[in-house]
Amino acid sequence: MPTIYKAITDYKDVGKYDLSSLDVCISGGAPLPEEIMQGFKKLTGIELVEGYGLSESSAAAIANPLNGEKKINSIGLPLPKTEVKFVALPDETTPVKYQGEICLRGPQIMKGYWKRPDETEAVMDKDGFLHTGDVGYMDKDGYIFINGRTKDMIIASGLKVFPRKVEEAILKNDAVSDVSVIGVSDPYRGETVKAFIVLKEGKTLTAEELDKFLKDHLSSYEVPKLVEFRDSLPLTMIGKPDKKALREEEKAKQAAAAKPAATNAVVAPKPKKKDGPKPS
Repeated sequence: MPTIYKAITDYKDVGKYDLSSLDVCISGGAPLPEEIMQGFKKLTGIELVEGYGLSESSAAAIANPLNGEKKINSIGLPLPKTEVKFVALPDETTPVKYQGEICLRGPQIMKGYWKRPDETEAVMDKDGFLHTGDVGYMDKDGYIFINGRTKDMIIASGLKVFPRKVEEAILKNDAVSDVSVIGVSDPYRGETVKAFIVLKEGKTLTAEELDKFLKDHLSSYEVPKLVEFRDSLPLTMIGKPDKKALREEEKAKQAAAAKPAATNAVVAPKPKKKDGPKPS
């Protein structure tokens, strides 16, 4: 996991340990930020090899070559006998710039989910391709790049925003140690982009400074409209960024804000009617 490599490079006493026995280091399970890859190479002299796969693909399906060219932010080339195709995203007749959902076919792809034919049919097409839910593209050299997941994709004012692209841009700022980007409900835009950021020790950064920095790296609609600085970000049990936890936090905040404010005011009782002549 990239989290492990980051923990190694950030460890203050890492110089006390002999890492010369390391020969090959492979990263997977989550996007590998360029900062982590470069930091680990500076520390050990070893290039991290990023790969890609799913439980449904028996782990690896795409990987960078151990000794060949490695491209920044690319998950690499299809493994032998593995086929990759890109399917247009929903509501699009053709993938924008050949961008689409990544689909895999090969000897390592599952036959289906155990005793769940409906769920199998939802991800396996008639040609035997597994629809991964990840969105990306292939360059002219056959290297594959991931922009994000269809489930994570943010629709802001009708425009598609991929959190991974935004996160990679934010990590280019020298003050940022870690970041996670999600879409939050917005009454005007439908969804808006929110970034949760952890700063490096001793560094400072304001939302205004970040906004100015990102204008050279992202389109205006991709720049986060909301920024929250934190001491740490939630992780899953295996060290992946836990965006589900962040979404649940935001939903809870919005639900609490929508509730009417509590009041301790005492309502005076209505005065009793005085006895008087009854109407005829």
